[in-house]
Amino acid sequence: MKIVVAITGASGSLYAKILLESLMKLKESVSAIGVVMSQNAKDVWKVELGNESYKDYDVTFYDRNDFFAPFASGSAGYDAMIICPCSMGTMARIAQGISNDLTTRAADVMLKERRKLILVARETPYSLIHLNNMTTITQAGGIICPGSPSFYSNPQSFEQLIKTVTDRVLSLAGLPTDGYQWGN
Repeated sequence: MKIVVAITGASGSLYAKILLESLMKLKESVSAIGVVMSQNAKDVWKVELGNESYKDYDVTFYDRNDFFAPFASGSAGYDAMIICPCSMGTMARIAQGISNDLTTRAADVMLKERRKLILVARETPYSLIHLNNMTTITQAGGIICPGSPSFYSNPQSFEQLIKTVTDRVLSLAGLPTDGYQWGN
């Protein structure tokens, strides 16, 4: 599989960190990982996590204005895109078809090619505008997977709690996970 990960400036950098760590463990299932990170995402990461460890992952980073990135076109054959965390501004632009940067262009490509687009929405509470944008994206074929952890597995740390969401996201993308599954 070829995966695009977009990280926006919404609060929730730990979601992106745990997702990237999980993807590093899936190198045999993933042939390419492209990452787009907004400047706000880098700033929020530094505030929330106290570092710039996003630079340490073995992924290919693309500038938010690089419309020559392979996943800016459907012909590159990327299988899934995960936006984690997804700001409401990014979600709104995707819902309205505004491809003003690489994140929104890649999301548009995923929708038009009928490929997996998964948005880890990070906001609370939701306004009616947010809900309408989620409905629009869902009707277009995207998946809204809010950053709402589950507690079935009795997580003992923030990382384990966050992994309940990121494992679900990876499963939605079609990737294997070793996370908790109900009934097992």
